[in-house]
Amino acid sequence: MAPIFCLFLVLITEFSLATAQQRNSIISLGSSLSPASSNSFWSSGSGQFAFGFYPNGDGFSIGIWYATIAPKTVIWTAKRDDPPFHRDSKLLLGDDGRLVLRQGEDPEITIAGGNQTGSSASMLDTGNFVLYNSRSEIVWQSFNAPTDTFLPRQKLRQFAEPKELFSSVSKDDHSTGKFRILMQEDGYLAQYPADSPNLVEYGYWDSGIHGAGNNVTLNFDDKGQLYLLNTSGNIKNLYDGGDVSDKLMYRMTVDADGIFRVYSYGLNRSDDDWTVEWSSSSNKCLPKGLCGQNQYCSLMNQEAVCTCLPGFVLIDEGQKDLGCNRNYVRNGNVSFNFDELDNVAWLENSYSTLHNKSKFACKDECLKDYDCEVVLYKDEKCMKQKLPLKFGRFQLNDQVTTLVKVGSREFKKEKQSKVLIVSVAVLSVAFTVLAISGVLIYKYRVKGYKKLLNGGNDELIEEFILRSFTYGELEQATNGFGEVLGKGASGTVFKGILSNSKRAVAVKRLETVVAEGEREFLNEMKVIGRTHHKNLVKLLGYCHDGTNRLLVYEFMSNGSLADVLFKSETKPRWEERVRIAVNVARGILYLHEECETQIIHCDIKPQNILMDERHCAKVADFGLSKLMNPNQTRTYTGVRGTRGYVAPEWHMNLAITVKADVFSFGIMLLEIICCRRSLDPDFAEAEVILADWVFHCFDSDRLDKLVQDEKVDKSKLERMVRVGIWCIQDDPSLRPSMKKVVLMLEGTVDIPTPPSPTSFISSI
Repeated sequence: MAPIFCLFLVLITEFSLATAQQRNSIISLGSSLSPASSNSFWSSGSGQFAFGFYPNGDGFSIGIWYATIAPKTVIWTAKRDDPPFHRDSKLLLGDDGRLVLRQGEDPEITIAGGNQTGSSASMLDTGNFVLYNSRSEIVWQSFNAPTDTFLPRQKLRQFAEPKELFSSVSKDDHSTGKFRILMQEDGYLAQYPADSPNLVEYGYWDSGIHGAGNNVTLNFDDKGQLYLLNTSGNIKNLYDGGDVSDKLMYRMTVDADGIFRVYSYGLNRSDDDWTVEWSSSSNKCLPKGLCGQNQYCSLMNQEAVCTCLPGFVLIDEGQKDLGCNRNYVRNGNVSFNFDELDNVAWLENSYSTLHNKSKFACKDECLKDYDCEVVLYKDEKCMKQKLPLKFGRFQLNDQVTTLVKVGSREFKKEKQSKVLIVSVAVLSVAFTVLAISGVLIYKYRVKGYKKLLNGGNDELIEEFILRSFTYGELEQATNGFGEVLGKGASGTVFKGILSNSKRAVAVKRLETVVAEGEREFLNEMKVIGRTHHKNLVKLLGYCHDGTNRLLVYEFMSNGSLADVLFKSETKPRWEERVRIAVNVARGILYLHEECETQIIHCDIKPQNILMDERHCAKVADFGLSKLMNPNQTRTYTGVRGTRGYVAPEWHMNLAITVKADVFSFGIMLLEIICCRRSLDPDFAEAEVILADWVFHCFDSDRLDKLVQDEKVDKSKLERMVRVGIWCIQDDPSLRPSMKKVVLMLEGTVDIPTPPSPTSFISSI
């Protein structure tokens, strides 16, 4: 019964269409329109639709629009890619039944008709403009030649015209745009870039299989229902439509952004604009080709933003989606390195693929190959690419790294002589300064080393070497370990004063260490001692005296970040909190990527961030994880780190990488934003777990709840929150590197909308 019923509905629709056509006024042969006169369009019987001239730039176009809705919504355009027509143009329904355009002495342009002789025309209340023959049969209709919009009663067919719709360039420019939707012969309704073949790698959306069979059509009815139907009566609903009692008008449009949407407009309601009822996707970066060559699309505040590859600049500053070109000239004088992009998908068009390669080896192979301009690296595969790259989109689950070969700019020849002269002058001055400096440095170094040999100056020792202390020296410096500054999993910290320099220091006594030899301990001291960054607490020396293991650090006079956030009567101002977050991120970035030996901290938390006399935040306790016994560092369920800050991979037997520190930093960043602990039972039940509460506020667009009465710029607050949510993703591969974190916090890169942090765990 279902197939019979569906066919019956189709017949009823066709009958209703024929009946409606008879109710509309007839346009007879010889009738004409002109944009220069008051007679510039023909209306449908009810006045709802109009066909004729409408303003377009400095001229006019011919199309169909809703005559009762402002602003003008154009649903069909004739000769959409032609230049606008002149003001003195004339549209004429000629004696042969063709609708033609005349512009002065220019040749006539056929707008409609041509294959069969017409005798009249009509603008129907369905939005369809038709030409009739003498027997009142339709010989041409706009419904069979759609542009970017479908109206109720239109069909997209599998084996007959029309088969596809093309988007417009923009709301105001109805020329053919970048995207199309196609009713394919395999029964799929699919979307592609406008100028691409119908191949899987070019498609970006489809309706899915519905047991299609033959002669599948896309149908759109008066209730706004959008569905696929075949001759067997099988239906696949895309949108169920609205309530007919609402008296809504519907249209379906392939918009300029590549997404096709069903819109409604209420006849009996106060709406002053079209409402989106359904869309093929909510991801505005989904359409392939939205951004031009050598660009990738990412979401910023739910809007698509096109960004150039590193080392590339916009082709046209006025058209930010047109694409990008290199900002340097390739020749033998250019040196190259690589910039990396994570989770950006491209149209894969490799000319060479190498297997079982490390990322370093992949870069090396590309440097040796002149044709290699970009490499896509994934699963130890090295896929060499030539430019341009196409269809770039930020895509979380892609997990591919884009390695971009970047070169320095070439100096122009006319500047080379000037550069040479300036360079010689600078070098001459530099050699003179070096000579004088060398003498002074030699003088003071010799003097300094003499003092060292004579058991002298502690301050000079600290500038040149990592000092080895005896246990007795540190016992004396701390007055018998009398003043405790703090106690943690790794040991107790005491305040001390170095005897000669009178410099205040912090002495940490490691209470349980790995039973290892002196050489191993000294090697770890050398690694920590070689770290030098303004956002790291400086290690001044150590004690390896029998079973005693002590570390001597610079003294941080303003306590820990935990004191600042959780114990202070007045919380730090927003600008101060942002500065603290950026400083900590820079310190961790140094440990991960910039120091001689990579260090994974394993215990990032506010208690391990210390504040100096200028309130500059510095990371403490780095490099200690290898020194501690497992039962000392695993302070929560057998996991290293501190409860509330440990990354999920500790619990899942996954490899521990620098991304574990990124997770801990993300939790701490949320604490910095909100000035509260990550786990606090004193809050309401929904707010106890800070990470969950922050994502709820972000997802519901109520970020103001996180800072309460504090006045904070909403865009800056959202940027900080987005960074925090990306950092605490359960899937380590989704978390950004600390380099990316620093760039995002500084506001120099776009931050896509993060997913729910627990989506990875919940899917396992």
